[in-house]
Amino acid sequence: MTDSPQPIQLIVGLGNPGDRYAGTRHNAGFWLLDELLRRHGGALRPERRYHADLATLHLGPHQCRLMRPQTYMNRSGQAVGPYAQFFRLPPESILVVHDEIDLPPGQVKLKQGGGHGGHNGLRDIIRALGNERGFCRARIGVGHPGHRDGVVPYVLSRPAPDERRAIADAVEELADCVEWLLAGDWGRACQRLHSRS
Repeated sequence: MTDSPQPIQLIVGLGNPGDRYAGTRHNAGFWLLDELLRRHGGALRPERRYHADLATLHLGPHQCRLMRPQTYMNRSGQAVGPYAQFFRLPPESILVVHDEIDLPPGQVKLKQGGGHGGHNGLRDIIRALGNERGFCRARIGVGHPGHRDGVVPYVLSRPAPDERRAIADAVEELADCVEWLLAGDWGRACQRLHSRS
């Protein structure tokens, strides 16, 4: 992917709400929202009609909305679908940030469109958008447990300290690129993120 048809207007960080899941691999999308708010200010506020917490991010001449669904991961579409429909957001203007077990900790990859790859949060968003798959994704590597039977407990657990540092570094680098994504400069963001070892 080198270009996006338009700048990002909504960044959705996927995860599970509640203290029980805080800091788990599955909540990598939440980690990005926390980092953006730490850097640029603002606060997430509950919007019950969208089953989500929302904030507005101001970054240079650009702004977008940040969304943290308050459904569980498997029902993320209950937040994204109604919001996108109400504001008539083209799928290409939505960036969904999620954990990716097929990438090692410390890697981030951007992608536009595609399937869900077994990720239940993406699966539900695709369903809620009327089988539309054209939204953008930021895939934050969290590593793989080695066998598919171990995936659920793995993503719902907290990473070891060295893995956590690698994931946090990747989140920080993704946060560095957000202004380019808001401007639609996907080529520049991809060049930086995809060159990470």
